[in-house]
Amino acid sequence: MMSINVLVVDDSSFFRRRLSEILTASPYIKVVAQAENGQQAILMAQKFKPDVITMDIEMPVMNGISAVREIMKICPTPILMFSSLTHSGAQATLDALEAGAWDFLPKKFEDIARNKDEMTDLLQQRVLTLSRQKGMLLHRTVFPTVKSSSAFDLSKRSTINVREQASTLMPTSRTKGIYRVLLIGASTGGPVALQRILMALPRHFSIPIVLVQHMPAAFTSAFAIRLNDMCKITVKEAQNGDVLKAGHAYLAPGGMQLMLEGNIDNTRCRVLDSGERMNYKPCVDVTFGSAAKIFKNKALGIILTGMGSDGREGVRLLQKVGSMIWTQDEKSCVVYGMPQAVVKANLSNESISLNDMSSRLLSEIR
Repeated sequence: MMSINVLVVDDSSFFRRRLSEILTASPYIKVVAQAENGQQAILMAQKFKPDVITMDIEMPVMNGISAVREIMKICPTPILMFSSLTHSGAQATLDALEAGAWDFLPKKFEDIARNKDEMTDLLQQRVLTLSRQKGMLLHRTVFPTVKSSSAFDLSKRSTINVREQASTLMPTSRTKGIYRVLLIGASTGGPVALQRILMALPRHFSIPIVLVQHMPAAFTSAFAIRLNDMCKITVKEAQNGDVLKAGHAYLAPGGMQLMLEGNIDNTRCRVLDSGERMNYKPCVDVTFGSAAKIFKNKALGIILTGMGSDGREGVRLLQKVGSMIWTQDEKSCVVYGMPQAVVKANLSNESISLNDMSSRLLSEIR
């Protein structure tokens, strides 16, 4: 079986060597070249035509953001960025995603995994998953799915907790066009998708919006500020006790869980630490499940691009009480994982291209 080819780009020879060793421990991955700056990366991307590129941000000669922009123009390739978990690192990573990078991970491996085996599994899985996206476009070999690490899958305990909420929910018929909240969940590819959707909404959008994006704790504050600066609506990182207001979007804080409490006329944010047993922090299932209890058939839930299946169980609860569910279509996703999980469970009312999502929202929500 043919291996996928990876180009590793980093100005640290130690990091290049270490990452290469981890990736090539998989029989399906081959590191075909290494580059120590962005300029070299562009040349090697053209020469070796890799299936995936891993890219550092801060490098001499040419930084990673500029390199990503040029590579996506000349020879589009799935790019995985490595960044620091700092405010400046978050800003730079968001810039890289806007430039065309597909995904990112913290550069300190200890920040993304609890042990060496989990770290190895996680890094290999990210690269293999991204390669499969390019593989679908170029009709290349489809590689076997890597066993998911706990960093990607909601723990069994967490999934059961969400499903148990279903016993307290009673089915409710839905009245078309009458919504009191918009819920959006996303992961890989989500920052750019959310930006595109939210920028098209008017300042006086008629209902509140709750956003759950898989992100490290250091990133969500910077992301909320960026969205607020770019959008007509108000966007903020959710804080404990925030009351949902129309025309406002509340982004779940990284490293925490966001639940909604109160009633449909006075809904508040409850931010809490779910402990080690929850592997998605924030978790779409948790937020959507709590919303189902409050909003019943007056919620519109959307699952955007992302790896894994987070959101499926929360959507199941929303569907049970009559809420409308949309999913991003496969063609416009960076990774068709989360939307696919919802579609396969027969829980999606409509599959919509990212290009059409904003106009459909404005038409649907009156």
